[in-house]
Amino acid sequence: MKKEGLVLQFMPYSEIESLDSQKRVDKLLKIVKENKIVLIEGKLRPTEEAMLIQKTMEEIDKNFTGVEIATVQPKSESDKWFVKMRKVFINFLLKYQSGMTVIGPASVVKEIKKNPDNIQLFMKED
Repeated sequence: MKKEGLVLQFMPYSEIESLDSQKRVDKLLKIVKENKIVLIEGKLRPTEEAMLIQKTMEEIDKNFTGVEIATVQPKSESDKWFVKMRKVFINFLLKYQSGMTVIGPASVVKEIKKNPDNIQLFMKED
């Protein structure tokens, strides 16, 4: 008897950093189609998010109903100019490595709500 449960798969940015956009999207979509929720350290480029949504729409069928996606970016609490400049410099160096992205299958995830401090993931009931 197979026991089912919620699977969260953490993916460090270094695991997808060297992949081109198409391979990155393919890898993420493959994981989500296994009914896993992916927690990515960092964020996708806007073009990659669009590519993920487009590819998802092409692959929707009775077994795969789509994805839910949300990204949060840490914010700076300081008003001091040198703190803001440091953040701009760090963001320039890290590019898409800061923040966190959550991608889950629409068959499992009912809704993802986000605000600057957190992500709320609402699951569908069986």
